[in-house]
Amino acid sequence: MLPYKDKKSSKKTQVRQMFDGISPQYDLMNRIISGGIDIKWRKNVVSMLIEKQPEKILDVATGTGDLAIALLQTKATEIIGIDISEGMLDIGKQKVRNNQWYQKIKMQIGDSENIDYPDDYFDAATVAFGVRNFENLDKGLSEILRVLRPGGDLIILETAVPNNYLLRQFYHLYTQFIMPVIGNLFSKDKSAYQYLSDSAAAFPFGKAFNNILAKNGFIEIEDIPQTLGVASIYRAQKPEK
Repeated sequence: MLPYKDKKSSKKTQVRQMFDGISPQYDLMNRIISGGIDIKWRKNVVSMLIEKQPEKILDVATGTGDLAIALLQTKATEIIGIDISEGMLDIGKQKVRNNQWYQKIKMQIGDSENIDYPDDYFDAATVAFGVRNFENLDKGLSEILRVLRPGGDLIILETAVPNNYLLRQFYHLYTQFIMPVIGNLFSKDKSAYQYLSDSAAAFPFGKAFNNILAKNGFIEIEDIPQTLGVASIYRAQKPEK
């Protein structure tokens, strides 16, 4: 699935262009569209890692850095946020500078499919609302596996579709009609929020995504539905050698 109808450019190029364009409104739109519940979901991700006491964490598709910043609560000594969008990173870097978090958080241009860190480097990796934007999902997941140390944790927060029939109908109504309208009120890029809605509905979730994680070498996989199933947190590990 592509953000724009231009078949001549890759998904990665289009995703970068899309997020660069909507970056000034992105944080505000997240709060409005989710009703602020996305903050709670990120806290749940952080709470899963606090007990593991990771020293080095990689936040893939970090965007404006909301999850990377929340991960400070883990007391990690090194938090690396990577993203392909300079526009999103610029906002994240400003947050880090304003709060003098730069000694622990580094925001860097980086691609999930080619992570510029050595094997077994990170104790944990996170992705919040980013895996559905990977151009090659398998390649991105296998690359995350490579940079995790044996026994290291991967935690992914992503949208899902509720199992309950009535909730599922409301979810489709909200994501396909209401969410794009709200996006259009704040952004000139109508295609961007339509893509975000469509990709959320089309992305494999629950057992289907668990199977994808397993195929790419992860073990101890579980998914934890959030807020009536409109999102899920996936937890997995890299096998010990």
